[in-house]
Amino acid sequence: MFKILREVWLNIGVKKVDIHEGITIKVLLDSGVTGMFMNKKTAAKHGFKLQKLERLVTIRNVDGTNNSGEAITHQVEVNVYYKNHIERMRMDVCNLGKTNVILGMPWLQAHNPEINWETEEVKMTRCSSLCGKNTKLERKQKAKKEKRVAILEEEKVVRWAVEDKENWRREEEIEADHKKIEEMVPQRFLK
Repeated sequence: MFKILREVWLNIGVKKVDIHEGITIKVLLDSGVTGMFMNKKTAAKHGFKLQKLERLVTIRNVDGTNNSGEAITHQVEVNVYYKNHIERMRMDVCNLGKTNVILGMPWLQAHNPEINWETEEVKMTRCSSLCGKNTKLERKQKAKKEKRVAILEEEKVVRWAVEDKENWRREEEIEADHKKIEEMVPQRFLK
């Protein structure tokens, strides 16, 4: 029998950027939402620092009615942790009922997660260039490449030193041969 799944929930870490305290909370992934939102109650309960918006943002529910929390007046800036992804984001603060956080289309587009609807597993295997992980991955790859180049350069220096040492040995051999020749040839012929 198939389980009808209309929602995807994740446990993520959310950390305050000002004092680096964090919590693990359950969040809803919702492709019908055009932003990222934190519940007013969640923000207050955990002491997230609210930043006042320059303009009020009116929000409407899916059915077109005004949200019961009225307009959005504040946002929070947080670090979000999910699996091996870490990113800083701003979430608008509003009334979300019993939901702590909703990650909408901006997050989904940036990460393009692979969602298994049967097991409810979310894998971060197809992140777009908008994802901060790609930047970190590129930095790691660049660092690896630079390390490989450094190793190759070091190998070249070692090879040069070995080859040069062999040349030094040859020079020593040639010098030794010259001495032997000088010893064998009478002095009057060497002038």
